[in-house]
Amino acid sequence: MVYFVAVISSMSSGAVVFSQNFKEFPSLLPKLSYSQTCVLVDSNTRIHCYPALRDFLPPHELIEVPAGEEQKNITTCQLIWQKLTDKHFDRHSLVIVLGGGVLGDMGGFCAATYKRGIDFVLVPTTLLAQVDASVGGKLGIDFNDFKNQIGVFCEPQSTVINTHFLKTLPLRELRSGFAEVVKHCLISDAAMWETIRKKSLDEQNWEVLVKHSVDFKKSVTETDPREKGLRKILNFGHTIGHALESYFLTQENRIFHGEAIAMGMIMESFIATEKKLISEPELHEIVNYLIKIFGKESSPWKDATVISLMTQDKKNRGAEILAALPEGIGKAKWDVSITEKEIVKSFDFYRSL
Repeated sequence: MVYFVAVISSMSSGAVVFSQNFKEFPSLLPKLSYSQTCVLVDSNTRIHCYPALRDFLPPHELIEVPAGEEQKNITTCQLIWQKLTDKHFDRHSLVIVLGGGVLGDMGGFCAATYKRGIDFVLVPTTLLAQVDASVGGKLGIDFNDFKNQIGVFCEPQSTVINTHFLKTLPLRELRSGFAEVVKHCLISDAAMWETIRKKSLDEQNWEVLVKHSVDFKKSVTETDPREKGLRKILNFGHTIGHALESYFLTQENRIFHGEAIAMGMIMESFIATEKKLISEPELHEIVNYLIKIFGKESSPWKDATVISLMTQDKKNRGAEILAALPEGIGKAKWDVSITEKEIVKSFDFYRSL
């Protein structure tokens, strides 16, 4: 499938465009005159993605940072800000972020805060970034083992998606991004859920699924840009999932974002069943597919520590831990209060699988 790309001379902020031709890239950049351009890469995208795009980029400085979630912190931001400062980037500069969700979150955050904000363009290279992280204007970094504790809302000038980059991904990275695709279907589209759950990972149509996820997430975030209501449904699986991801980030056997979210979706679906929001057959349908795709995490965790991490979740209100839970398949309910007793019971359910 090839997407027709319509680009107007004054592309609106936050525009998402699809392109399967790297030669088109110059025409997809904002039609503005920038004093300087920087391309931000990590140690993976410099090797696997930058060479494909390099000859089609405007004259630029290249900034490289180490890859990995553990690099998504203020120290790496200081490195980026220092290099921009050393190169005398002013407020009329552009940053092109070529990378996955970690680099998009962090690179966008650095651009949005450097000299009170300079323009940036996201070129997401992973499935996770293409279907989720690069859409909606959420930017930020981790702080003291808390996921995305420091950040801002700021839209890129544009997001350019080319699914050819997915061919560069290891299987585990591709699978991690698929968790967000599953989430989008479970909270918004029962028919698409039926389509994907009948297929294995390598049978999925990525071009269709990326477009489906982007269209859904963009419609939600445009309706609720600051996450005051509807946008909170996108947090399904993330209340428990983010805490587990943060916990394992401090261990020797860190897990990927999508793996943690898959665990979170199983546990939060169990809590939804306990609250009579979904049926037992729906729970088993969700659990069986997620275990089939992601397997079961066998590494132990300390319940009290994970719950402590959950108390810092940005969705919380006072001492209440709030979650987005499925309400049947294809719908979701946000700001659902969940108790420590329910969370521990969901941990035990996962362990029993």
